[in-house]
Amino acid sequence: MKEFEPKIITFLCNWCSYGAADLAGVSRFQYPANMRIVRVPCSGRVSAKMILYAIRNGADGVWISGCHPGDCHYIEGNYYARRKFTLLKELLEYTGLEPGRLQFSWISSAEGVKFADIARQVIEEITQLGPACHLVKTLPEVA
Repeated sequence: MKEFEPKIITFLCNWCSYGAADLAGVSRFQYPANMRIVRVPCSGRVSAKMILYAIRNGADGVWISGCHPGDCHYIEGNYYARRKFTLLKELLEYTGLEPGRLQFSWISSAEGVKFADIARQVIEEITQLGPACHLVKTLPEVA
């Protein structure tokens, strides 16, 4: 039997977390390759609609990563993101989705090692949760 390999959609801030992913790749730090990276201007630009769309269309988990608090290039974008995803996590838990399927982190562009470490942690946690396909019917419709 084939081991479960989760599909993770990863939204990375252009200014910090995407740079960390690039640094991790250039430095040849090892982390699982079953993430699909979406580069966004700011973690605050990721909407609940985007996350629900990803899960309803086959993602087993979503990871959003942005600049450290106080370092956002858009001043308060990461603070908005933190509030938005705290509420969304509670909503998803209410609908039956395990809260561990939605991950959030702060990683600067100089933290390639941290990016690789958190990537492994995210993959490991979502692998333990198993496939999300049985939960899709409980999620709100995305218009």
